[in-house]
Amino acid sequence: MPSPSPSQTTAPAVPTFQDAQQSATNAASWVEQNWSTWLAIGLRVVLILVIAAVLRVMVRRAITKLIDRMSRTAQAVDGTALGGLLVNAERRRQRSQAIGSVLRSVASFLIMGTAALMVLASFQINLAPLLASAGVAGVAIGFGARNLVTDFLSGVFMILEDQYGVGDVIDAGVASGEVIEVGLRVTKLRGDSGEIWYVRNGEVKRIGNLSQGWATAGVDVTVRASENLDRVKAALDQVAERMSKDEPWNELLWGPIEVLGLDSVLLDSMVIRLSAKTMPGKALTVERELRWRVKRAFDEADIRIVGGATATEDEVVTPDPTATTAAPSAYANTASPQSEAAAPIPSVRPPAK
Repeated sequence: MPSPSPSQTTAPAVPTFQDAQQSATNAASWVEQNWSTWLAIGLRVVLILVIAAVLRVMVRRAITKLIDRMSRTAQAVDGTALGGLLVNAERRRQRSQAIGSVLRSVASFLIMGTAALMVLASFQINLAPLLASAGVAGVAIGFGARNLVTDFLSGVFMILEDQYGVGDVIDAGVASGEVIEVGLRVTKLRGDSGEIWYVRNGEVKRIGNLSQGWATAGVDVTVRASENLDRVKAALDQVAERMSKDEPWNELLWGPIEVLGLDSVLLDSMVIRLSAKTMPGKALTVERELRWRVKRAFDEADIRIVGGATATEDEVVTPDPTATTAAPSAYANTASPQSEAAAPIPSVRPPAK
């Protein structure tokens, strides 16, 4: 194959000094024409970021002051009659911190998110595809993490509505016990046996708070139907009056112990019910002490408490000594028909030859 001639090959173009000068002139002209636009965009971005940062600091500081004012207002009523119905200091502190954290996070997200969109718009970036993609991604994440979102929203509303807090004894349906920690996603309970329950806020369908307001202590006393009701009521009134004056029961009782009367009357017994309004969470303690005192008072007044499968002294029957002796058998008598029928048939010998 013949080699190409030198006339057929094209040599690469070597830029000359005039070409470089022309390129520099064009670049300088482009910068001169657009520098004002870039400067305006830069100043706009800086202004947006500065305003967003200042607004974020101001909003977070305002939220913090609002939470501190709420805490001081709650502390101002401590030691008053209303203070006894309020939550304790630890509960107020955790609730205030949780509410403040949620509000600050939401405010920061809204302010900084809006600032980021405004910065992108300053660079003349089309935000429609970005917003559409973010919407689709948000829907997908929402479906995938719907349990997490449910737990978070339930925790937020639970804290805002003050349904329960640290130190409360609650019945959450799935578990019950004393609240030791309240979170936006999980509530931690300590059960009666010392176990710790982690309850997701989204799983709680109903809440029974046993530590708010007041509690009711109820005791049922069962006595014999033959007892004198006046003696029984006098003994119970004496127990109620004495317990209402003794310490520390006078602080746990928020009302007098009332003898409500006969709750039921049966053939051999009758039930008398006592009731008292107590401090929240102290009903079981008051009931135990009240039963103790009623039993001692009845023993002193010779009033018998009955109920259940326990027999009284009047019901004890002397055992029959012949109960363990077996009945005589008919086979003991050899002349009886049963004995003759059971006797073996005698063998018959053949006569001797």
